[in-house]
Amino acid sequence: MAIDVNNESGTEIDEQAILDVARYALARMRIHPLSELSVIVVDADAMEQLHLQWMDLPGPTDVMSFPMDELRPPSKDDEEPPQGLLGDIVLCPEVARRQAEEAPTAHTMDEELQLLTVHGVLHLLGYDHEEPDERAEMFGLQAAIIDGWRAERGIEGPSPAPTTR
Repeated sequence: MAIDVNNESGTEIDEQAILDVARYALARMRIHPLSELSVIVVDADAMEQLHLQWMDLPGPTDVMSFPMDELRPPSKDDEEPPQGLLGDIVLCPEVARRQAEEAPTAHTMDEELQLLTVHGVLHLLGYDHEEPDERAEMFGLQAAIIDGWRAERGIEGPSPAPTTR
């Protein structure tokens, strides 16, 4: 899996954890191992510009996803996953820090960025949370991936609750 993490935010983050959780999520979703993903970390001003340009919404947001080849997980266990460019995930540590501080379960900015990375991966794979049934499916999958990744790394304690809109 080719995953690039480019931190343009000026904020120190755990880039290795973002890389690891993205790789884990893609493997768990059975995405072709030669597929490519880019994660870009930006400051609040850059995220606000993207949010306004692409969503016509003011203010910075936590995560945005820009799919390329619209890859989807295989629907059957024996189906060969397609290879391609997944797209870009854009993260904002300033918003992540605020969300982590305001969350009902205490966690760090880096834990929030890990959660947002998985959230972004799922959006690239076609998942959404506009409707209640979609939200339940996506957030359930997101929690399972984060919990599995944390367990594999020996991280104890509750996983961060979904804070993204």
